[in-house]
Amino acid sequence: MDYVNVPDTPARKGKLCRLVVVSLGLLCILQVILSISLRLALYSKTAKNLTEEENSLKRKLNVFDLYTQQGWVYFGGSFYYISPFKKSWSDSREDCLQRGADLVIISSREEQNFIRQFRGYIWIGLTDTEEEGTWKWVDGTVLNKRFWETGEPNTFGGTDEDCGEVKPREEENNWNDTHCENENYWICEKIVDL
Repeated sequence: MDYVNVPDTPARKGKLCRLVVVSLGLLCILQVILSISLRLALYSKTAKNLTEEENSLKRKLNVFDLYTQQGWVYFGGSFYYISPFKKSWSDSREDCLQRGADLVIISSREEQNFIRQFRGYIWIGLTDTEEEGTWKWVDGTVLNKRFWETGEPNTFGGTDEDCGEVKPREEENNWNDTHCENENYWICEKIVDL
């Protein structure tokens, strides 16, 4: 079979040119459509993220408002309830547990300084009732950060002083061991995921 060689005519060249121009035009239109689609998708995702963030902030504000209206104070990721009256250490702890919290666990110098601002003898969640001399927090962790007043803990007078309190002192180191039956103010701590 022989192929016939068709000469290029101006009409053929014109058709080829139109085909190239139309193809390029279609590619440009497709690129614009794709660009717009991607921008809309990005905008939609951004709007969704902003809505979720706004809802999260509203939830946090509602939780914050709820606790502060009930007399809790927010500091460093926890809410603190400072009692207006005095009880024994165990009764104080029971009050905290009923509030969905526990006696305060002081885990940093900043938290210690925050607690020091409240005046009066205050129960904290520290005790050595399980084993004399082994001080543990109410969550069972062994005491590692210490702010004992000089000479404390000391089991004064030979009797067991198994509960920790904060004394109303200016000094940073103001913890004391004392009898759990004494009546003090207390501070509950509740960690709330905001």
